[in-house]
Amino acid sequence: MASNAPAPGSDDPLGIHGVVPPTVTAFHDDESVDYEGTAAHARYVVDGGAHGVFPLGTNGEFAMLSGAERDRVVRAVVDEVGDEVPVIAGVGAPSTHRTVAHAEAAAEAGADGIVVVTPFYYPLDDTAAVNHYRRVCEAVDLPTYVYHIPSKTGNELSLAAVDELADIPNLVGVKDSSKDVPWLGQAIDDHPELTFLSGSDSLLFPGLEIGCSGMVSAVANAFPELVVSLYEAYDAGDEDRARELQSQVYDVRSALKRGPYMAGVKAALSLQGFDAGPLRSPLRQMNDGDEAALGEELRELGLLD
Repeated sequence: MASNAPAPGSDDPLGIHGVVPPTVTAFHDDESVDYEGTAAHARYVVDGGAHGVFPLGTNGEFAMLSGAERDRVVRAVVDEVGDEVPVIAGVGAPSTHRTVAHAEAAAEAGADGIVVVTPFYYPLDDTAAVNHYRRVCEAVDLPTYVYHIPSKTGNELSLAAVDELADIPNLVGVKDSSKDVPWLGQAIDDHPELTFLSGSDSLLFPGLEIGCSGMVSAVANAFPELVVSLYEAYDAGDEDRARELQSQVYDVRSALKRGPYMAGVKAALSLQGFDAGPLRSPLRQMNDGDEAALGEELRELGLLD
């Protein structure tokens, strides 16, 4: 368990901490799901030192998958690494009905916990959001983590809503991708019983500084050792080294943002010989020129031979 890094929330039975990559969903060339490749990517990050895995997050293209595909992804990841690290599966959907169905399937597949993104598309007030989480938590007996990403969902949770969410018995944490540091800092201060995870590579070191016990890092999908080294340096009390590694993560993050949205991670994996296939349309891959430029940037950063 953590030494100098912040501890997980006292209510979190999984003790989620450290680096928890939002693992990718691999596809064949025809965009059908490559379940073996998806499991292999979970293996890749765990072998790189990850402390847990989060399939079916944003990087897992969860919104592009059918319900049956999502259920099989969770099972494939659990079967591959579930005996070694916690698997917290993304189950969010716009409706409570579908979210509950995904949560029940994740529980049946053996997931250790679930991550529930705030419902998206339709605007919600706090009462609707809290009721949604309460119904999901009543449906399954699994540790549940809120995924707060208002830039994508259009729905922001107030601090008062977090107060209500914290009273739900098996709601044990928040993965925050709002990049609203004052909001996150106050939520952490108000709720030591909850686990907080930083959801942006721009805030790995700062997240640790304000009390996040872990980090859900897209960079760690391609370079898990880099992000694990940052966490381990911080946990060992070497904040100067952790700051240096955060600076390197900033450079990698900028490089990965070249080209189409979210294409950088799979391109970086490909440059290392790991073929996770394309993104599912309408998302698209980098063109050859952008991938070559990405490779050059990553070589300059010492991350590719």
